[in-house]
Amino acid sequence: MKRQRYAALVLPGILLILTLLPVLSVQAEFGNNWTAQFFNTVDLDASGGAVVAVAGFPAGINSNWGAGQPTDGSGTLLTTVNADNFSARFTSTQVFSDGVYDFTIAADDGARLFVDGVLVFDAFATGGLTTDTIQRTMTAGNHTLVVEYLEVTGNAVIQVQWFLSGTGGVPGITPTPAPVTTGSVHTVKGLAVRTGPYLGASMVAIARPDTAYPVSARNHDEGIYTWYLITVGEKVGWSSGRYFTVTGPEPPEQTTVFDTIDDAPGLGVLAIPRAVMNFRPRPTIRRQRIGWIPWGAETELLGRTVQGGMNFWFHVRYNGVVGWIYAPYITVHGDVNRVPIR
Repeated sequence: MKRQRYAALVLPGILLILTLLPVLSVQAEFGNNWTAQFFNTVDLDASGGAVVAVAGFPAGINSNWGAGQPTDGSGTLLTTVNADNFSARFTSTQVFSDGVYDFTIAADDGARLFVDGVLVFDAFATGGLTTDTIQRTMTAGNHTLVVEYLEVTGNAVIQVQWFLSGTGGVPGITPTPAPVTTGSVHTVKGLAVRTGPYLGASMVAIARPDTAYPVSARNHDEGIYTWYLITVGEKVGWSSGRYFTVTGPEPPEQTTVFDTIDDAPGLGVLAIPRAVMNFRPRPTIRRQRIGWIPWGAETELLGRTVQGGMNFWFHVRYNGVVGWIYAPYITVHGDVNRVPIR
């Protein structure tokens, strides 16, 4: 095991990033399609802590949250998670070739790594930013990786990546890279990239024609067009297949944060319609209504999507049923800034 420890950071921002990122081979991998559970405790669920947020990290674990609350893989703030004294469990299944791999873990404060249920690295403790590298022999095929992360105070950083130490199981033979799925925009000059596979999800970027974008997943939940999870610069989000052509292997199906938040707690903020509102299970007019909400009814406001800096759809609970309504015809009673953006 190689281990580097860094003194307390003197300069913010650039120095932190330069200190954090180790110099690695071009074969370095962050993996994809990680799912994280967050706890407002420093020992996960060991002492009965409850999951306060579930978030996707489709492009891997590579986060520098600074001194604030964490965000998910698309940059959305996880408002139910503490800025300090929290922990998280990241889980994924990754494909490996035969060979010896270097796993490099940078964390502030601490982290553990499990491979196929076996604890292979344990530095789950306070102590500031550290970078550690361990070696692990992997067989060809799927392997389950679990990373447990601890943040106590100060800056919050977690980065996990790996790369082949040598040529793999057969000397002199370099493993063949897996086929890559990409996609490109057609017909339109710009295609919205959103936090979920719905017309009403928040917009995080714009995809342009004449560019091949990496595609990591697909989703059919909206019911008409397939949506694709793509990477645009440093942003990851969903674009509609109506104007997006995919080349390469079909990406896997993936659920989203919208599938995990229907039991979100109330925040003491009310959404009151100024008209009779269609009530839908997701923020899109392409999903069938689950009912109507009458004019003047009081609903619990649980979440919201934003487009162009304005509230676009509201996530509400009405008579015990959770769904989405169109925001422009809604009066909000309470502090809307307390309501998380999805």
